[in-house]
Amino acid sequence: MNKLLMVLFASLVVLVAPARAEENPAVVDALSGYMDFAEYGSSLIWPEQIPAEDWKKVFIVDARDAAQYAKEHIPGAVNIDWRQAVARRAELPKDRMVVVYCNSGSLSAQAVFALRLLGYDNVKVLQDGIEGWKAKGGFDAHARASANSNKPAGH
Repeated sequence: MNKLLMVLFASLVVLVAPARAEENPAVVDALSGYMDFAEYGSSLIWPEQIPAEDWKKVFIVDARDAAQYAKEHIPGAVNIDWRQAVARRAELPKDRMVVVYCNSGSLSAQAVFALRLLGYDNVKVLQDGIEGWKAKGGFDAHARASANSNKPAGH
């Protein structure tokens, strides 16, 4: 059985099987196999890495609950609760970058991990979530970071 099918099968087992105390060797092997080949940072992106004009090309997913989304969200974001990411994966485009965020990045990281196990290599976690995005300047984070990196030391 090829590795991708094994990972997909293991992912389904993990997602639909009830939580148990004993380990499932097939799941452990599939997860280990995925993590052996996952590059550090391949599923992470920081707000300052995306130029303002590129945000229009990104499919943005707010993985928080509907109440938090209604209160505040990144403009253009679609609300898909992190627990529903796998069930609603058909809504995600495969031909462009998908950036998933929550408040700090921890819950969205779980959703992205599951989606990447299912073969969605274009899905990334917005590091530090919406709070980090706001603190770094939102859509202007890239420009702000670039301006700061061009300042002489001590300024």
